Amino acid sequence: MRRTSFANWPCSIARTMDLLGDAWTPLVLREAFYGIRRFDDFQESLGIARNTLTDRLRRLVDEGLLEKQAYQHVPVRYDYVLTEKGRDFYGVLAAMNRWGDRWLAGEKGVPVVLHHDRCGHDTQPEIVCGACKEPLRAEETSNRMGPGYPAALAERPDVQRRFAE
Repeated sequence: MRRTSFANWPCSIARTMDLLGDAWTPLVLREAFYGIRRFDDFQESLGIARNTLTDRLRRLVDEGLLEKQAYQHVPVRYDYVLTEKGRDFYGVLAAMNRWGDRWLAGEKGVPVVLHHDRCGHDTQPEIVCGACKEPLRAEETSNRMGPGYPAALAERPDVQRRFAE
């Protein structure tokens, strides 16, 4: 069964979910941040089926989050290395980690602690306003149409209500 594509929706969350596609893709990226680079190491670490891993790695390479670098030429074998676009995904994973720590950790506590090497402290990510650096909270934030919002949709009454102040 083919899933609905969100790639062209006027919403960055929908577009990101279209890229992620399933639970395996962010886990593959998580492993890349843990330093995993080789197919067999991803497969062993995640216990993921080889065909599923092949599909996820291909998609991440095609979308520019990972790049293949040959480390062996006969037969050809590749490292999968995070690109700038891939490294920029760290904040998304860190935010997901914080939410999971808060709501899903259970009685034993969090399974993984983030340690900020630069300052030497264990930490939790904070989502802050890029302008004033105050915490960004839903009740203090509104959404406005950006320059990339499709004009035809912007004229619909239901869309106008969504973005009304």
